[in-house]
Amino acid sequence: MKEYSISGVDQAVSCIGYGCMQIGGSWDRSALTAERVRTADLLVNAALEQGINLFDHADIYCVGKSEKVFGELLKSSPSLRSQITIQSKCGIRFKDDPDPGLPARYDLSYEHIVQSTEQSLHRLNSDYLDLMLLHRPDPLMEPEQVAAAFDHLHSSGKVRAFGVSNHSAAQIALLQSYLDQPIVVNQLELSLLSHDLISDGMLVNTGVPATAAVTGILDYCRLHEIRVQAWSPLAGGKLFGNQHSAGTYIKSLANEKSTSPEAIVLSWLLRHPAGIQPIVGTTQTQRLAAACESDQVELSPEQWYQLLEVVRGVPVP
Repeated sequence: MKEYSISGVDQAVSCIGYGCMQIGGSWDRSALTAERVRTADLLVNAALEQGINLFDHADIYCVGKSEKVFGELLKSSPSLRSQITIQSKCGIRFKDDPDPGLPARYDLSYEHIVQSTEQSLHRLNSDYLDLMLLHRPDPLMEPEQVAAAFDHLHSSGKVRAFGVSNHSAAQIALLQSYLDQPIVVNQLELSLLSHDLISDGMLVNTGVPATAAVTGILDYCRLHEIRVQAWSPLAGGKLFGNQHSAGTYIKSLANEKSTSPEAIVLSWLLRHPAGIQPIVGTTQTQRLAAACESDQVELSPEQWYQLLEVVRGVPVP
């Protein structure tokens, strides 16, 4: 599988990452079962067999069980840790956390960032994270506290590099002005269906208003060598079958190239010169294998634009 580099990460990473959001099973505080550990082991090994070496976590995924089950796998195969890149995210707090009656909220305080990261490391059975990402922007963020947390985590060897998720260009620029460590990743919802981050640039000087929340993010990340990771890159399967009018063209193009519809949808992202890294979170090993075929698919510029046109429903402006 083709590889990308991420500043601060020791090894090259696969151009497709595996999203571990669902490998913990249920989103409650029930205990892990032996069956869940076996299922997670099957999924992780399927990803490894495809050449994937970046695994994406967050403290909240399956209420911590996704990290915990991954940690069980590392405990049984400790040599695997040095062969893979692990990232996790923090900053989202559930309702009633830690006390009943508290609202759902974001929390990028020094205390929460440090405590959440240390808890993730404990669950993962790892001494360090290759990457730690701030999961969502916090309107109450005090950049000085984030900077202090990053300094502590980096100097103590607990985190090697830092990133963000769902952040705008301005939010990254503000935060970066306080940090000694560079922001090297921005994970965003991006797919052929949720294409605004890419198609936004085509709307300049056309009279069609761009989406303010996404304006310039992709260009900013390219300019500052921030790797863009795409979450939900397969759009939840909405482009396959009869769920979307684009499905027919996607299927015909897949047949033409002797590949899968999943590979066509991901190859659209991989064709972009920004070096976008899709994070695939399927729990079906067959779909994961189908998605990884995208590494071998080459789209012409005409095919790339045709895919965008059939999804948008209109030609380029």
